[in-house]
Amino acid sequence: MTRIAPSLLAADYLKLGEEINRMESAGVDYLHIDVMDGHFVPNLTFGIDMVAQIAKSTRIPLDVHLMLAEPERYIEAFANAGAAIISVHVEACPHIHATLKVIKQTGAKAGVVLNPGTPAESLTSVLSEADLILQMTVNPGFGGQSFIPETLTNIEKLAIWRRENNYSYLIEVDGGINQETAKQAKQAGVDILVAGSYLFQNTNLEEAIANMKK
Repeated sequence: MTRIAPSLLAADYLKLGEEINRMESAGVDYLHIDVMDGHFVPNLTFGIDMVAQIAKSTRIPLDVHLMLAEPERYIEAFANAGAAIISVHVEACPHIHATLKVIKQTGAKAGVVLNPGTPAESLTSVLSEADLILQMTVNPGFGGQSFIPETLTNIEKLAIWRRENNYSYLIEVDGGINQETAKQAKQAGVDILVAGSYLFQNTNLEEAIANMKK
């Protein structure tokens, strides 16, 4: 089953409550929240207090993506704020196995993220521990970028390893997702589609989500 996670990075921040209600009414599966620190990526976005306010305003599980230089310092705080999934970048975590363990101890699902230039092989030692693998299909930091098709190779490998080893992680994709690229990602083995502009700028949201789930 394909699951949809609208990225709040593309929402109208002056109408964030209305935007979240619109997504909830349309039946999305998660809300994807990109947390950026201006160090690991060149941008600043949502913080802990904002995540807490969003969690209070919706029943949709929050999929929190930490684009932080030292994510382990903030895991407990984001879990307490209401994150259902907390994902960290393998590139930012020298002790990724320990970091995933810390996430799980909070009660949140543990995700690990790959940048476009990072090979899937960098995760082989933690695939049995991860609840989710997020493949970035653009360079992280800003919305509105074009999908990088070469990243599909990583997704295909992750899908094969999951099947061959009976792993249970979900595969998520984020960056440049629209009707066309969603199909490519799904064919490669993706379970969760993160989409920003394609959903928030769509006048027929329900139809767009139904098409993506197909």
